Amino acid sequence: MVFFKRLLKWLALIAVIVVLGSYLLPRDVYVSRMASIAAPPDKVFAHLNSLQRVSEWSPWSALDPDMKVSFSGPEEGVGNKMEWQSDNPNVGSGTQIITASVANEQVATELDFGEMGQGKAEFLISEKAGGTAVEWNFQTDLGMNPLARWMGLMISETVGTDYEKGLARLKETAEAM
Repeated sequence: MVFFKRLLKWLALIAVIVVLGSYLLPRDVYVSRMASIAAPPDKVFAHLNSLQRVSEWSPWSALDPDMKVSFSGPEEGVGNKMEWQSDNPNVGSGTQIITASVANEQVATELDFGEMGQGKAEFLISEKAGGTAVEWNFQTDLGMNPLARWMGLMISETVGTDYEKGLARLKETAEAM
């Protein structure tokens, strides 16, 4: 009986340390990846400014070919909205809407992953010698959820890896046109 009391005390202490320790972790997570594309900014912009064209290069489209996708709003630019549903846990379900669009310079979106949270993504486009530089950014607020804060330690790696794959596919797609 004494063993179980000690075990419970240690488990309670560990739980308190894990919860309190989570509040020392960053609340905001920011991920950024860049690519150089040998295509003019207007061609690259066309792939980013329309969510209907996302399946051409998105790293998540390839993970679930059975993903259900619907679109609403204008075909491109501010208000262009995509909703997706997937049984694949690496894809999930959610919505994305373009909230800002500056021709050949920027496309910003808001993402809603349901219970998984919300975030903002942004593409910054700039002309460079021989083509276009693209920076893909993601930012989310993890709030006060201790588990989300611990998971936030992995977001940069997991989302960053997906962003690298997506940028490579975007490069391949834009350069082929």
